[in-house]
Parts: sequence; structure tokens; C-alpha cells
Amino acid sequence: MQRIALLFLILGLNCIAAGAAEHSTACGSMQLAYYELGTLYYRHADGSYTGIDKDVVEEVAKRSGCKFDTVLESRVRIWTQLKNNTLDMSVSGIPTPEREKFAEFIPYFSTRNYILLHRDMPVHGLSMAGFLNDANLKVAVIKSFKHGPKFDEWLEKLWAQKRVYEASDIDSLLRLFLARRVDAIIALPTVWQPLLKKEEINKQVHLFDWAPQDSIVHGLIVSKERVSKARRDLLRKAIYSMADDGTLEQIFTRHMGSKLAQELRYDGPRF
Repeated sequence: MQRIALLFLILGLNCIAAGAAEHSTACGSMQLAYYELGTLYYRHADGSYTGIDKDVVEEVAKRSGCKFDTVLESRVRIWTQLKNNTLDMSVSGIPTPEREKFAEFIPYFSTRNYILLHRDMPVHGLSMAGFLNDANLKVAVIKSFKHGPKFDEWLEKLWAQKRVYEASDIDSLLRLFLARRVDAIIALPTVWQPLLKKEEINKQVHLFDWAPQDSIVHGLIVSKERVSKARRDLLRKAIYSMADDGTLEQIFTRHMGSKLAQELRYDGPRF
């Protein structure tokens, strides 16, 4: 009887080991593109990279058994490659009906945009309506960014009056603002939080929350064509487990502080 029990124990352990091995290899490798932006993905002084997205991806790899071959790309090239089915995944993307035709989005944080104005902005320009009513005031945005319902409606009116500048990245956006070619820029906390830590920038700007009701969901962007549903389900399960056990909030806190980390928490539907 002892030999039989021992045999069953060995067989059971072998099954567990085989199952673990299968889990670790079943997902395989996927190419994932990062892009540099604020606290999402940024470079240390020594040249190494860190950020919310990097920490999220590394934890997803541990929990899903998936391996990610990562590259650094521009946002424009990332969206082009995803649309053309030449890239598997990217990070912190905002779903739209057009994008959801070729990609599935797995949400892991939600936030909203704020407005940064020059400190000497006239009083009438400190509100959304007042800014809109002054034909001399201009705003800059990053190309291809989505800004939430309230800001997008406001920007549409400014576009019609040719009062919007487009920048290719955050550095170009900031240069437009500091050179006073524009009077305002729109940014998420993941962008303005590190900017306002710099004294030379902090002393020049006012930060306003013009759209507190807006919520912009960000998620992993996964190609529907190149990544099977089974692998997408593994990624989704990993993200949700990270939300449930507090890992996501720990990551946000590490890069943003506890107050803003709570603002980034995603409490929306799971699908």
C-alpha cells in the first residue's frame, strides 16, 4: 500500500510539474512596443528604462507565462504597425471604435486630462469658456492623442478657428509652451507630474482640472489578427489578478505617489 501511495504521489507531482511547464511555454513570445511618455516609460540617468508600463508588462509576463520581445517606437509607428498587422502588442492605449477593429484593449488604468496655463494668463482665460472666447489664445496637443469627451468637444471648436498646434511628442509640446507660441497644453497626470517636479517649469505654469467628470481608459493593446484569443485571455487574466491583489496600485504608487495612484485605479467593467 505504501508503494502504491508513493507511486500516486510521484505521478501527481509529475502532473503538476508538467502543468507548470505547459503554462510557462504555452503562450510563447510576442513583440511588444513601448513608447516614451512621462512616468509610463522613461529613461534613468544611467540610460536604463523604467516606468509604469515596464513594471506592468514584466508582472504580466510572470503571471501569464508569456514572453515579450520589447522594442522602443514612436506612437505614430506603433499605431501604423498595429493597424497593418505587423506588431503584436503595445501599452497604455486608448480604445476608439476605429482602433477596436484591429486590436483588443485590456484596461489597467483610467485617468483624465488637465490643462496647463501660463501663470500670467488673463483671468478670463482661466476657464474653458473664457479661453474659448478669446480668439488670441492657442493650445497645443500631441498628435493622435485622445483627450476625453469634454476636452475633445472644446478642441473641436478651437480646431475650427485654427487655434490648435500639434506636436509629435511631449518634448516638442513643452517647447511650444515655454517659447510662448501657445498659451496652454493638455496633459495627463502621467505627463504633468514629472514635469512639475522641475522648478523651472513649475514656476511658469498653473494646473487646472477642467474636466473632472472625464475618464480615459488605458489598456494593453493586443492585435486581434496576430494574437490568438487564448493568449489574449491569458493576458487579461493576469491584468485582472494584478488589480485584485493590489499589485497595479503598488506600481502606480511607485511612480506617481499614493494620491495620484488612487486616481489611476480602473473600476470599470471587465469584459
